[in-house]
Amino acid sequence: MKKIVLLTLALCSICFWAFCQTQPLRIIAIGAHPDDCDYKFGGTAALLASMGHQVKFLALTSGDAGHQSQGGGALANRRRAEAKEAGSRLGIAEYETLDNHDAELLPTLEVRHQLIRKIREWNADIVLGLRPNDYHPDHRNAGKLVQDAAYMVIVPNVTPDTPPLEKNPVFLYMQDRFKRPYPFIPDIVVAIDQVIEKKIDALDAHESQMYEWGPWTNNRSQDQVPKGKAERRAWLAETVKRRSSAMSEEHRQSLEKWYGKDAAGKVKYVEAFEIAEYGRQPNDEEIKALFPMLGQ
Repeated sequence: MKKIVLLTLALCSICFWAFCQTQPLRIIAIGAHPDDCDYKFGGTAALLASMGHQVKFLALTSGDAGHQSQGGGALANRRRAEAKEAGSRLGIAEYETLDNHDAELLPTLEVRHQLIRKIREWNADIVLGLRPNDYHPDHRNAGKLVQDAAYMVIVPNVTPDTPPLEKNPVFLYMQDRFKRPYPFIPDIVVAIDQVIEKKIDALDAHESQMYEWGPWTNNRSQDQVPKGKAERRAWLAETVKRRSSAMSEEHRQSLEKWYGKDAAGKVKYVEAFEIAEYGRQPNDEEIKALFPMLGQ
């Protein structure tokens, strides 16, 4: 019996790998606000999109509270336009922002059902979310919502107006810096050197956040932001490259696992992902199929 089970699992893995080789992957990354996914997944998203895969970013709130002098519908419309432009610069298929209020996101049944429908409508192979431990309550609750949706996306009697997925996606966490209850685990590390400029361009599109709100929340340092477009993009690039080049020993070990020691030693910029305990549990061959840039 044990041999039969192992053989069945092996055949399923082979079929899954073959499917990923012939069909475009469908990936949805879920953040609390417009710009969350750009920071944590923008480079990898650009790589996947350039390979012909379908990538969607979904912000669970409109971002209508994220500014020191603007707010409400006007800010939500501004941030939606910024997100659309960022998605265009990355080359992804879609960037959607929902109308839930910024700074008020809760893991309610209503929002969970919104999310289940969005994952199903996208027919996702991969779902990326935030870990539910973070400084921002919206980030924590966005992570909880993805966890709560992870099993329900295949349950027919939940939101029966949207057909359930035939297969449970792989659920991944995007990286954060928080240590409690446990530090982020870089199971998958992707080299993004060839698309780092695209990632910077996408973040540059979020003008309200990169050059106004973010600096304002950082000790009211908005006066340090250069005035010219080229100068402020260069200022932003310095920060993005510094963050994207920060690698722990665990990151380097994972990078070497996926790319080999020689190639890994040449990588400057990365994005990392942790495999969630929810959803499909991929083996190494399946991960390579889901992230076809690994090893290249």
